[in-house]
Amino acid sequence: MAEPLIIPKLGNSVEDVTLIEWLVADGAEVTTGQEVLEIETDKSTFAIEATSAGHLHRGPFSSGSVVPVLTAVAVIGAESDVFPLTPPATASPAPSPSPAGGAAATAVVAIAPTPSATPEGRSVSPRARRLANDKGVDLANVVPTGPNGRIIERDVLAALSQQPAITPVAHKMAAEAGLDIASLTGTGAGGRITKKDVQQALASAPTEAEAPAPAAPSAASLPAAEVSERIPLKGVRGIIAQRMGASVHTTARVTLVMEADASEFVAMRNRLKAQVAEEWGFAPGYNDLLGMIVARTLRQFPFMNARLTPDAIETLTHINLGMAVDTERGLLVPNIKDADQKNLREFGAEFRELAQQARTGRISPEHLSDGTFTITSLGAFDVDAFTPVINLPEAAILGVGRIAAKAVVRGHEIVPRQMITLSLVFDHRLVDGAPAARFLQTIKHVIEEPYLLLAIL
Repeated sequence: MAEPLIIPKLGNSVEDVTLIEWLVADGAEVTTGQEVLEIETDKSTFAIEATSAGHLHRGPFSSGSVVPVLTAVAVIGAESDVFPLTPPATASPAPSPSPAGGAAATAVVAIAPTPSATPEGRSVSPRARRLANDKGVDLANVVPTGPNGRIIERDVLAALSQQPAITPVAHKMAAEAGLDIASLTGTGAGGRITKKDVQQALASAPTEAEAPAPAAPSAASLPAAEVSERIPLKGVRGIIAQRMGASVHTTARVTLVMEADASEFVAMRNRLKAQVAEEWGFAPGYNDLLGMIVARTLRQFPFMNARLTPDAIETLTHINLGMAVDTERGLLVPNIKDADQKNLREFGAEFRELAQQARTGRISPEHLSDGTFTITSLGAFDVDAFTPVINLPEAAILGVGRIAAKAVVRGHEIVPRQMITLSLVFDHRLVDGAPAARFLQTIKHVIEEPYLLLAIL
């Protein structure tokens, strides 16, 4: 009996994939475990293996096709089996052969239904539509980040995170009146929109006769220029553009810059490198040490390990530390789950493994999601300081500059010291300046006196 080849579940955040290339010809004989198809999520590429031996009969999917996870894209069975041309409405296993008659049964495999679409023609995943309906989110205002402009669940969640806090009664009133919640000003606690705010907006709204006529579309176009290359804003680059834009326009960003004397930090790293590199198989680096310092400092300052929801600030139980990695496909942020629970060897080994997977495009989606705080460093490129963009829905991000020798005043003397600049960017909606400064100051103190790391183990 033929068996379906199904796109597997690739983490909670992945709803569909793009087919890159079939690695075997239609009808070719394959063995169990053989790589037969290469697919791509919004951040990684994966090879799909044959789940059984036999002849592989491909479905109507070619390079560039976008299909939901758990979709059957081929069947593996006898040479005479075929993939159905008219699929049923939902995915289901191939039926058992009828006991009557001696003819071989033809495999029947279902294809997942085509995603529903918005009135504007954009496709919407079922989970995204269900969440939008439950939360009253207008899909016309949601920025899609799925393949081929599809709206997926995380896009609705991003839209929710950008909405101002509003009471249930006020939300219902605004929806019935057709008011844009984003245009309302909240006077309740923490800027929360109340029933009174909606009533006031309705009272001050212009009548139909008073309403200004819509502006005519602009006929202006980009100035003429000779274009050497056009890079489509899709895939990882498209995701970065959408998320960074959303972060800049929705967060109340504040940047704190602090210089730390890293001389002892450098000395400790050099001693560790000399003593453990051979045994561990790698030399612990500054990113490893700084990651451990930040992860354990987050224990002391849980309000920095938080996220904003439409009606609350949530502090998070687990510390999943994102470490930004530069790749050919764009900036990826693998995160080390429960980073504060790992020792230096465990942290360093996992970081190197995840960074390698990210650079080769083979990282699992689960390691690119659920981060709670991010560190990004440009020190390797001789950058002293910079202002990174918060990785939503996190509360903050730490930018790390290079370690450089500088002349520093100590007492009444000028001495050479190894200095490093830290830039903490935080969302003022979640954290105030003084608490954020204390968090950064603690990191500075541990860098300057790294033995303090023992005090926060």
